[in-house]
Amino acid sequence: MRACLCLAVAGVSLWGVSAAAVDWPTKPVRVVVPLAAGGAADTIGRVFAASLSTAFRQQFFVENRVGAGGVLGTEAVARSEPDGYTLMVSGMPFHVLSPVMNPNVTFDPIRDFTHIAYFGGTPIVLVVHPSLGVKTFVEFLALADGTGGGLDYVSPGLGTVGNMVAEYVAGRSNLKLQHIPYKGGGSAIQDLVAGHVKVGCMTWSTTLGHVRAGSLIPIAITTEQRLPEFESLPTFQELGFGDLVLTSWFALSGPANLPTNIVEALNREVNKSMNSDEIRNALSKESILTKPMTSTEFTAFVQSEVDKWTFLVKTLMQAK
Repeated sequence: MRACLCLAVAGVSLWGVSAAAVDWPTKPVRVVVPLAAGGAADTIGRVFAASLSTAFRQQFFVENRVGAGGVLGTEAVARSEPDGYTLMVSGMPFHVLSPVMNPNVTFDPIRDFTHIAYFGGTPIVLVVHPSLGVKTFVEFLALADGTGGGLDYVSPGLGTVGNMVAEYVAGRSNLKLQHIPYKGGGSAIQDLVAGHVKVGCMTWSTTLGHVRAGSLIPIAITTEQRLPEFESLPTFQELGFGDLVLTSWFALSGPANLPTNIVEALNREVNKSMNSDEIRNALSKESILTKPMTSTEFTAFVQSEVDKWTFLVKTLMQAK
């Protein structure tokens, strides 16, 4: 996926001329990805880092800073200087779910950050290895229910959206699922495809190539409607999980109190990139849905996500 997206970015013309008027950046800009390389956060971070490098004629480079399901990298950005040279790929896993699912989180997802621009999101899919012997969600429930010790499953990490979706399904269905957390989707998908673990709750963008190849079988997805390419794949909403209509979204954020001119310039260039047919088509092919937002609109969106999922996740955790 990464190669496809980067080729798309390479074909984009220099649409960031207006950014040259900003007296920033004068040196490379670090974009922290709080998970390991190979997953959705890393991939989408690199495609937008490449487009921002072109727009500002200065290098935006990705730094994978892993640990604690994204908490370590996120905390590091919250503590960094608000000079515009340390940004991060923010998202639902780090700014919505981790603060409520991980008691060791020390940052506030709104107060300690400047939320700059929305990148896009990808659905979450429950997939199984063919050797598990199930092809539908009903068969999966029957197998999980009949397994005394429960089923192991992988996700990109503790507190990620895949982790939350699997635990939500387990709680609502009274199933015993054992979480095996990883440091990112790239390493988790390797063990899943190899059959070391038979079940995964992952981003659609990370699993799609393996689903198309037949090495993984999708059994439920968090989209609102069925995907045209996979019309036999039911949504969680159809299966009775009405709250599980969501995407694991990612975005661009920085520490609190970033200068307004830098925020506005970054927001403008991220939104411009979405008008590129090459980038839009590449992201759409991987089921990454994009939507331009102002910084103010995006901050309000983050707050609404925090409000919604904090309540739902706390309710789930209290019921366990």
